[in-house]
Amino acid sequence: MPLRSPQAVLLCALLGLTTACAPTVREQPTAAQLEESASVASAEYVIGANDTLAISVWREQELSLPNVDVRLDGKISVPLIDDVQAAGLTPTQLKDSITEKLKEYVSAPQVTVIVTRVGSKQVSVLGEVARQGPIPLQPAMRVSDALAFAGGFTPFAGKARVKIIRGQGQPPAEFTFDYDAYVNGNDVAQDILLLPGDKIIVPEERPFWR
Repeated sequence: MPLRSPQAVLLCALLGLTTACAPTVREQPTAAQLEESASVASAEYVIGANDTLAISVWREQELSLPNVDVRLDGKISVPLIDDVQAAGLTPTQLKDSITEKLKEYVSAPQVTVIVTRVGSKQVSVLGEVARQGPIPLQPAMRVSDALAFAGGFTPFAGKARVKIIRGQGQPPAEFTFDYDAYVNGNDVAQDILLLPGDKIIVPEERPFWR
């Protein structure tokens, strides 16, 4: 952290400007650190209402569900075993639950559960984009995907200074995404995986003559 001059320290003490003189409250992780944390969190994804699942039972096509929505009560309907609680479970936990219930009807069932559409979780895109506001977080969604989902940039977007704010930690983490560098292939690693609740803020950058 840079050292402050004695005059600056004295001014802060005299005026009591603790907030103004304090360093930034946001952590500044690298793209690799954010990518790693998102990968870990995605592996522990918790199913929610309005998510869409694909459930496959090996060699039991009539029991497989290629497209089933999680109802508002958090349950799904599965052949033979009726309603099964899905919300609040990870895909692995739901797989184990369905497998156990199917054992009464099928010998050694082999079940796979995949989240094909996320409807229960969102990220926000704000600032100089065509459509501001929350958007549904899709599986493996990255910054560039969210920006495209928001309709792209306005003419006055500061594309080199896009901010991603991740608030799960204390303090929140902030990362700068340079869209131009990403498109040019100079820094593709910065196109990080997104997590529920992430905020993408595109600042305004008007020409100097305006």
